[in-house]
Amino acid sequence: MAQRPKVFLDTSALFAGVWSGAGGARQILKLAEAGLLTVSVSPQVLAEIENNLRRKAPDLLGKLAVLLDRLGLIPTPTASGSRYEAALALTGHPGDARVLADAWESGADFFVTLDRQHFLGNESLRSVLPFPLGTPGDFLLWYRQNTIEAKE
Repeated sequence: MAQRPKVFLDTSALFAGVWSGAGGARQILKLAEAGLLTVSVSPQVLAEIENNLRRKAPDLLGKLAVLLDRLGLIPTPTASGSRYEAALALTGHPGDARVLADAWESGADFFVTLDRQHFLGNESLRSVLPFPLGTPGDFLLWYRQNTIEAKE
């Protein structure tokens, strides 16, 4: 892979990375901070993470702001209506469809999520996406195989 991989994080993955000082999601953020990959999120993800942190862990809002600043994160544009409709047909959930459509529009190399109900357990979805979809651990394995081991 010639350029830095672009990984799209959904709300569950970003929340895990902010919440925990360790774990796969946090490792992804650390790789991005080191300039080894690019993290992207949608405006929907940013709104959801802020709302979730306000309810569950308001003391982490500052940590989120610092992380987003360090990553130089710019939200992806909102996807077109037709891309959203296609994503809605695949997920059956309006909020997740918006996030998926935005990830698709962003040109991500990998979509990271912890949502088993609408994403990870949806085999028909996996078969039509132009990028792999998986957990933070799945991404880290993919990253190793496609960047580190590819150089060896």
